[in-house]
Amino acid sequence: MRETTFQSSHSNRRWSVLIGSLALFLLWMLTPFDRAAGQKISGRNLASPEITEAEQRLADLGYWTGPVDGVLDAASKHALIAFQKVEERRRTGILTAAELEALRSASRPEPRDQTYAHIEVDLKRQVLLVVDAEGIVTRVLPVCTGNEQFYMDQGQRHRAHTPRGQFTVTRKINGWRRSTLGLLYYPSYLVNGIAIHGSQSIMTYPASHGCIRIPMFAAKEFSEMAPVGMLVVVYDD
Repeated sequence: MRETTFQSSHSNRRWSVLIGSLALFLLWMLTPFDRAAGQKISGRNLASPEITEAEQRLADLGYWTGPVDGVLDAASKHALIAFQKVEERRRTGILTAAELEALRSASRPEPRDQTYAHIEVDLKRQVLLVVDAEGIVTRVLPVCTGNEQFYMDQGQRHRAHTPRGQFTVTRKINGWRRSTLGLLYYPSYLVNGIAIHGSQSIMTYPASHGCIRIPMFAAKEFSEMAPVGMLVVVYDD
């Protein structure tokens, strides 16, 4: 009888440990995760009015966001990531109370050159700035550029390098363009096949073959904003 009681008690403890472990795992999974930093993110969920405030603040600061409607859609998340890059915060794309507070006290990004209309690509921060004739940054997008790794294309070895310097948009393609390395959406070419183009793969770190990837939602309008002859300045310092 004691043996039966012991086995039953031992089994109950095993089930208790299993259920407790499962509960902890589910709690861990439901907590937002910063994949770049490998850390969990603490903070409460924001209410719709706070999300609307964050979206409006992003738009006011020049970040290219989606509709200001209290719904943090893909476009708004890209805008938030661009903000986190510019402000050197963790690149999570997750709106927390801390991010909202940072937005409230932030200033509009400033370009390197304020004397003429042009495009700037900051490789260090991985952002693109649209600068108007008054030297004001009117749009900010996150980008994904060359990761400097070697790759093979049509039997030849290349380095995934995004060139630095001053360039002009030399030609454009409306819609999709299929290259040997994949699809480009509304590409604006700068030099040697390097283009600013829409992509479905926008990492928070350099990961392209050398092109300057921008989010899909902005690609068509950006192409219209950057005509042939538009100056593009690419830098990393």
